Amino acid sequence: MSRRLGPVLRYARLEVRRTLRDAGYVITSVAMPLTMYLLFTNLGASESAADRADYARYAMVGMAAYGALGAALGIGTGVADDKGRGWLRQLRVTPLTPAQVVAGRALTASVTVLPALVTVLGAGAAVNGVRLAAWQWAAVAGLLWLGTFPFTLLGLGNGYGLSAQATGVASMASMMGLSVIGGLWIPVALFPRWLAAVSRWTPTRRFGDLGWSVLDHRGPSLGTVAVLGGWLLLFGGYAVVAYRRGARTA
Repeated sequence: MSRRLGPVLRYARLEVRRTLRDAGYVITSVAMPLTMYLLFTNLGASESAADRADYARYAMVGMAAYGALGAALGIGTGVADDKGRGWLRQLRVTPLTPAQVVAGRALTASVTVLPALVTVLGAGAAVNGVRLAAWQWAAVAGLLWLGTFPFTLLGLGNGYGLSAQATGVASMASMMGLSVIGGLWIPVALFPRWLAAVSRWTPTRRFGDLGWSVLDHRGPSLGTVAVLGGWLLLFGGYAVVAYRRGARTA
């Protein structure tokens, strides 16, 4: 077991270091969600103190999810860049198997989503005075962390199946579009009825529900788990197909 896991961990450590040093990652996945959260919750606030507090909690989860989404999808850009530079061909002559390479990339994403989550959640507590029970902080962070897995697979599929430029465009379009439709930026309660109905079936709406449900002192619904599970299978199949095609051309 250790012989198989050791190379994966070393490869993942290398990729985590590369990602954390990337200015694009820092801006897109950490700085931008943090800035948007602080702006949305502190500019032009004319509501009552109770309404501002409720919105600060809701937006905290939404922006933390948005940042984590960007980090998860961003893993595909690194994969596409490596493919274009021939790095994937170099990996074939190492002891790493294809499954270990994919696992290492997935493990990398599971680490690089954490700064986005921690930064926004920390700002909610330190700047906006959000107060939750200890179990709620842990549950929000843990559930959002688990909820990034489908988006990691989507990012990997983009990276293995598309060129570096196309991957960047696809990941950004997915990040922006899914965030808006999923209610990570604007509360779903403000949506037209037809858009709210569509939103219920998006992975980002259910991703946000993982955290919002904890704020309401309840766990994720079976519907949320089922919808996310369906998207996990769909994105997983996409990643497998894209990897097989990419492996033939890389």
